[in-house]
Amino acid sequence: MKLQKNFSVAVILAIIVALGALSYFTYQPILKNLNLGLDLRGGLHVVLEAQEKEGQKISADTINKAVGILRNRVDKLGVSEPLIYPQGERRVVVELAGIDDPEEAVNIIKNTAELEFWDESGKVLVTGKHLKEAQARAGSEGQGFEVAIDFDKEGAKLFADATTANVNKPLMIVIDGKVISAPTVSGPITDGSARITGNFTAKEAENLAVLLRSGALPVSFKILEKRTVGPTLGSDSLSKSVKAGIAGLIAILIFMLGYYRLPGFIADISIVLYSILVLGTMTLFGAVLTLPGIAAFVLSIGMAVDANIIIYERIKEELRWGKTLKAAIEAGFNRAFWTIFDANLTTLIAAFVLLYFGSGPIKGFAVTLSIGIIASMLVVLTFTRYLLVLSADLTKNHKLYGV
Repeated sequence: MKLQKNFSVAVILAIIVALGALSYFTYQPILKNLNLGLDLRGGLHVVLEAQEKEGQKISADTINKAVGILRNRVDKLGVSEPLIYPQGERRVVVELAGIDDPEEAVNIIKNTAELEFWDESGKVLVTGKHLKEAQARAGSEGQGFEVAIDFDKEGAKLFADATTANVNKPLMIVIDGKVISAPTVSGPITDGSARITGNFTAKEAENLAVLLRSGALPVSFKILEKRTVGPTLGSDSLSKSVKAGIAGLIAILIFMLGYYRLPGFIADISIVLYSILVLGTMTLFGAVLTLPGIAAFVLSIGMAVDANIIIYERIKEELRWGKTLKAAIEAGFNRAFWTIFDANLTTLIAAFVLLYFGSGPIKGFAVTLSIGIIASMLVVLTFTRYLLVLSADLTKNHKLYGV
């Protein structure tokens, strides 16, 4: 009997020490690698709506192509982990976290970037679909910057025909219907190379080159919603949320310890493991933590504690009916299992519905809640149960179990 007690004490202490070490060594990596959402890091949220023109039907394929091109543009801006996704039948949502110049990003995103070369009469001679490369560089005449472009084989032939037919005439360079410049053609250009000039600054030339390299959008978009969250506001929101979360967590730990005593202490240990599991899983799978996600995290802690309370109340009932401590623990878990399972399953179904139909912060909430529910089930039904069974070897005093 004494040997069993010593063994249980040693195992419980080893678990506590291991959990403390796990918390210590994972704390910084989790904080460093956890992806924070737009509302916590600051950034730009834009909703674009496709504009239908006469004879142009907007389909799911059109929107998907636009998403691909927008992603290409954003990647070239150097923004890490952008969120770009379709919303409904004709909308695209773009979320860029941690960008320095939101207005510049908006300008690059919304432009269609349709490049055309017109003759004097406005006839389109060559279009950007034959473009092979576009690079910004210092102006060849020593003034400003320009964009050097190269056409593919078919484009090179069309451009050669266009310049041959317009020697000593202006050839207008048009982007999105706006004439950028109209240089006079001095002679046929047959090598498939051209320059777009227009007194650009270095940044303007680079942005234009990015747009041209990314390709023209298959449809024009208008900005339906634009929301900018400053880095300071995001940091402030994060700080307040973390403080609220810690305060709530401490209150729960004190309540569980004071009301349920020894099982409450075990529940507190389980919550620590639960928190590491949830945040570690989010970090591992690259999930994004948003303000609603923090709310979901706190909510799932409450659900995990609720599961403990259901079990502990069942155990207290079994003890009052005269069962031994270990028999009461087994019976308590068996009787509480389906109640906990049903409650978590229904919440998990609701979370999946939000995940499927929701977007942005709603998805963040659903992802965090789903991970939290699964983690709480695992921790409560395995880890907490094992510790409770071990604790039954430490004392038979029912008062320590709140009876």
